[in-house]
Amino acid sequence: MEGIAGAIARIGALDRQLSTLRAPVPSGQFGALLERSMTVVAGSAAAGTAVPAPSAAWAAALRPAALQAAPDVSAYGNGRIPESALTSIGGDDRLQPSAAKLFLSMRAEAAMQGVELPVNDSYRSLQEQEEMAERKGLYSEGGWAAKPGTSSHGLGLSVDLQLDGEAQRWMRDNAGRFGFVEDVAREPWHWTFRPEV
Repeated sequence: MEGIAGAIARIGALDRQLSTLRAPVPSGQFGALLERSMTVVAGSAAAGTAVPAPSAAWAAALRPAALQAAPDVSAYGNGRIPESALTSIGGDDRLQPSAAKLFLSMRAEAAMQGVELPVNDSYRSLQEQEEMAERKGLYSEGGWAAKPGTSSHGLGLSVDLQLDGEAQRWMRDNAGRFGFVEDVAREPWHWTFRPEV
């Protein structure tokens, strides 16, 4: 087990990695609520007591400040989004910018809690959707693929994750705070960015 100095060093390294994802601290009612919450967290940590769970008011205030609506892709169409309009989430995987930003924040938070969220699939071009429908059959006919041109993958909003039991529980408990929902009943690995939910 690492000592306190090691833990502090790890937290500092993670903080530097996450600094590019941080938005400026908001002003107004949300900023005041956030400041009070951070004071409670800091005080609890200094006293060696457990950090209380965020209040419902804090969670409600955080959601509209952190989540942005996905950019309009109607100019491109499903499966026709150019690479330049997408943001990398690692490797060859890409999402719309707002979905990518929140996914990366979610994955970083999960990692700080020892949970990995490996990505199996993300944005799919129309050609990739057609190939998948041919290989796996249409969902409406008992297969695993959406009708080409209708997949949320083709909008750069969905990821398929490789989740063990712990990671699945973590996603079900936390993904909503980042705008991701488990929206396909037979596919517990499929998570879609829907900040309006």
